[in-house]
Amino acid sequence: MKEDTNTELSQNQQQQQQGSQQMCKTIQVVATVDHVDMSPPVLSPVVVAANAGDDLNLIPPLNFAMVDNGIFRSGFPDSANFSFLLTLNLRSIIYLCPEPYPEANTEFLKSNGIRLFQFGIEGYKEPFVNIPEDTIREALKVVLDARNHPVLIHCKRGKHRTGCLVGCLRKLQRWCLSSVFDEYQRFAAAKARVSDQRGQC
Repeated sequence: MKEDTNTELSQNQQQQQQGSQQMCKTIQVVATVDHVDMSPPVLSPVVVAANAGDDLNLIPPLNFAMVDNGIFRSGFPDSANFSFLLTLNLRSIIYLCPEPYPEANTEFLKSNGIRLFQFGIEGYKEPFVNIPEDTIREALKVVLDARNHPVLIHCKRGKHRTGCLVGCLRKLQRWCLSSVFDEYQRFAAAKARVSDQRGQC
């Protein structure tokens, strides 16, 4: 009886070890330690060349954040952000500005099979300007269509126009208005616009 239990335990341990080996690689280190030095390590500066590797050049765009599974937001990405954007495996980008998309960005999208949806919403400096509800609704349809995911929503700074669209998404997700406004203000910083908050779907 005792031998059967030991055999079962050893089989279970082998199965657990096989399962954990499939999930991660384990490195076994064998060493003997005579003395443990508890003093802090002396760190020498590490110099890394600017082109040492793509892993070191993963720079997210301004105001980048994950909104939900497969949905991201940011300010306008430039060429310094392209390596980072590749890690998101984007299918689509929603661009909320009326200006033409820059050629370098368009080439990046074409070469990586990323679809561009442009919804030209003017950026207004003065308060109490109406938000174009029809345009926001059309952009929201693109966001909600899972075939477009992963998707990046952006305008120039990732604040007001992007904040309005994300705020409408949050209302559909049944967020309370105070949470929607808190998130908007976190990204808009000191420039939160009353008109944007009023216009959220």
